[in-house]
Amino acid sequence: MASTSAVQGPPRGSATEQEAISRFENFLGHLDEQTARNKTEKVYAPDAYLNDTLKTIHGSPAIRDYFIKTAQGLEDMTVVFDDVAFSGHNYYFRWTMDTRMKHLAKGKTVRTIGVTLVRFDPQGRVLIHQDFWDSAQGVWDHVPGVGAAIRWIQSKI
Repeated sequence: MASTSAVQGPPRGSATEQEAISRFENFLGHLDEQTARNKTEKVYAPDAYLNDTLKTIHGSPAIRDYFIKTAQGLEDMTVVFDDVAFSGHNYYFRWTMDTRMKHLAKGKTVRTIGVTLVRFDPQGRVLIHQDFWDSAQGVWDHVPGVGAAIRWIQSKI
């Protein structure tokens, strides 16, 4: 990934900025396989960086493939964006995610909350996507064996 410290996104208050925010929220708001296949490279810059606490990925083609694989393991996922804040050159999206996975949590809906730091490039594409959320509660607690071990460790703390 190229240095992003000097990269500034679209001008504040511009139509490009509002479109970038909406495009990001709409994309992740209800991620499915078709959306991942058709829209990832419109939302993410070619040299984008993504870390969702489960995996670190570089480049929009790899991010697209990751989202496709993720979507294939889902029965349903919705993300409701509660608000967005701006600081420096970064946007902070606060969200609530409801996920129903095919092979984890016995098909029940798992709710998690989190924040995503996003930096857009000048064209309004995501350059940096860094999630902050409890992936133990959202995923690992529901993996057979792993979940029991995590709950045991938590009970000892």
